[in-house]
Amino acid sequence: MIDLMPTSEEEAAVIVRAHAESGRPLAICGGETRSGFGNAVAAEDRLRSTGLFGIVAYNPGEMVMTVRSGTPLAEVEAALQESGQMLAFEPMDHRPVMGTSGEPTIGGVFAADVSGPRRLIAGAARDSLLGLRFVNGKGEIIKAGGRVMKNVAGLDLVKLVAGSHGTLGFLTEVTFRVPPRPKTERTVVLSGLNDAEAANAMAAAMALPVEVSGAAHLPLTVTWKFLAGKLPEGEATALRIEGLPGSVDVRIEKLATAMSAFATVTRLEQPESQKLWQEIRDVLPYADGTARPVWRVSVAPGTGHQLVAALRLEAAVDAFYDWQGGLVWMRMESGPEAELVRRYIKALGGGHATLIRASAEARAVTSAFHPEPEAVVMLSRRVKEKFDPAGIFNPGKMG
Repeated sequence: MIDLMPTSEEEAAVIVRAHAESGRPLAICGGETRSGFGNAVAAEDRLRSTGLFGIVAYNPGEMVMTVRSGTPLAEVEAALQESGQMLAFEPMDHRPVMGTSGEPTIGGVFAADVSGPRRLIAGAARDSLLGLRFVNGKGEIIKAGGRVMKNVAGLDLVKLVAGSHGTLGFLTEVTFRVPPRPKTERTVVLSGLNDAEAANAMAAAMALPVEVSGAAHLPLTVTWKFLAGKLPEGEATALRIEGLPGSVDVRIEKLATAMSAFATVTRLEQPESQKLWQEIRDVLPYADGTARPVWRVSVAPGTGHQLVAALRLEAAVDAFYDWQGGLVWMRMESGPEAELVRRYIKALGGGHATLIRASAEARAVTSAFHPEPEAVVMLSRRVKEKFDPAGIFNPGKMG
């Protein structure tokens, strides 16, 4: 595969126009930390964003940052850390679970709409995105959105491109909100709850006026992998509180008192709390160096444990839960069992199952993305035709 790494937006546009005219497909990528994710891309040339790097504009007082798409995520987070700000949506690092290398880029984060545990209260990556620039499939440079939320022109276009996995355009620049970083955090851990009991406890915690910013349940099969095995004995249900130290102290006590009605309660101070949520974010239990299938399943919070229980009647499944049980990370012990997984999701009221990892053989015969209703499929085709009429961007990626 030939790597094409433009160093300017104009150079990228020239490359795209040439490929559109010849009908030659392009694989769109950044740091390749999610290579192998999604359906296989039928392209011999790879258009990479890593030549487009650097922070374009950042005034911490405005709480907005504009960055070229190929900028390493680590560079963005370091600048924000220095100013006491953050990416609210807490993007995960796919490298451990997918067994990839390279450096995640900020453009890749938004192209894949990557979000972590704080999505529960902060929304997805696309909800922080204010504006972007990209090259469409005709080689035209498009600007959408702006630096403030009041500038709503093109806002729907911004959210449409975010999460499109490079099938609609080649991102060159992104502008996003960067709120203050919490001064501290602590986590309450409930021990010994089964999946259904944990779902009830998390629902009760989220209903309290204490602003829980993370709610996850770690069954017995995975607890020993977190914090180097130093979590309290038994299943662990983790609830995070963030903010100013005095406020966190008051809220953590209210939360611990309320949760003591459900199970034995322990507390994690800031260093252990930060490490635990990073490990949850990056799906540590399944960063096992294998190609065993891993699913990322989004369902209603109350049905995640029901899905796992139903699947276990017919397949060997390991799982843990984030987003109050609404995000289920599942590792299958043999094949992906896609038909089975998606059949039970439909039976339990709907949701989405995305195949994050599998062997090359399994990926060749399994759709990575959840099947959409025919009306949505037709609409997606029309959007694709509008943005990329020659069909050169990531052909087959989302199909």
